[in-house]
Amino acid sequence: MKKLLASALAGAMVLTLGGCGGSGGDRPFEGQTLHLYNWGEYMGENLISDFEAETGATVKVDYFDSNEQMYIKVANGESFDVLVPSDYMIERLIQEDLLQPLDKSKLSNLNLLTDGVMGLDYDPDNEYSVPYFWGTVGIVYDKTKVSEEDLEKEGYNIFLDTKYKGDVYLYDSERDSFMMALKALGYSMNTTNEDELNEAYEWLLQCVQTMDTEIVTDEIIDNMAQGRKALGLIYSGDAAYVMSENENMGFYMPETGTNLWSDAMVIPKNAENPELAHAFIDYVCTYDAAMDNSSFVGYTSPNEEVMNELSGEGGDYEGINAYIPRTDNKNDEVFKYDAETRTIIAELFSKVKVAASNA
Repeated sequence: MKKLLASALAGAMVLTLGGCGGSGGDRPFEGQTLHLYNWGEYMGENLISDFEAETGATVKVDYFDSNEQMYIKVANGESFDVLVPSDYMIERLIQEDLLQPLDKSKLSNLNLLTDGVMGLDYDPDNEYSVPYFWGTVGIVYDKTKVSEEDLEKEGYNIFLDTKYKGDVYLYDSERDSFMMALKALGYSMNTTNEDELNEAYEWLLQCVQTMDTEIVTDEIIDNMAQGRKALGLIYSGDAAYVMSENENMGFYMPETGTNLWSDAMVIPKNAENPELAHAFIDYVCTYDAAMDNSSFVGYTSPNEEVMNELSGEGGDYEGINAYIPRTDNKNDEVFKYDAETRTIIAELFSKVKVAASNA
């Protein structure tokens, strides 16, 4: 999904990080092993080693590069103690009874998390999930080429403005590309109406056929940091990095709405060590772990103190609006899982990509 260099670390790769042997103190999980399944390049430099030193446990990490890849392993019965899926996939895992409810008595740090990322629609009582990172999707743009007046007037329809032909990136994500098109047309990104989905398909066809649009994945990050295009669709955490590297870059979220996303930690039903899983989840919520995570990866921390410190005066993301997700727009939505609609969108987006390659 939205992970820097995720594909380079994905697949069957396994990292084993043995306990660092912290000095003294109680190490309640000495000799035990936690199996973590996470996105590549999605953890702070010291997250695992510090947790091991504190608990005496060993952490084995498998990496995935898509929610669907993760789902196949879990659905086939492969055992992990902690997963970090995205919102809509968590909803699917709950529906299919593949997760176990959390024991809140073992989670003492939930009070450190900001209200904006708690109680989202996919798990309204956080019965199964604890936020790991969160953010939005918006438009990264070169302020020397694109006026905010155009962005405010056109919103996502700026991707159809021939003034910017040949200067546009579209992100290679069927969900977020259709989100953009649906929001441009004034529809919900969670629509199940086939007529609306087909209108969005036609909108995307126009985008790739008339705008000489380049469909990319994570290369958009470095490319926009280097000012190679005028604008593109991007995840907020990646936009924060781009803006920190190039002062000419801006981030805009149209008032018609966007995707408010969350990746969260969950415990599969067949986890072999749920006690240690709870300890890891609780640890990730702490200030030190959350600061390590967010300052290294660049995505927004759910820990409120960390979020405010990094975005505040002297913080790594001071003055960078992409770092703090928008939570006050009624048109913003969280993705919902719908198997039939997902199939339709996948088929239509495949046609969009073929049209783009032939344009």
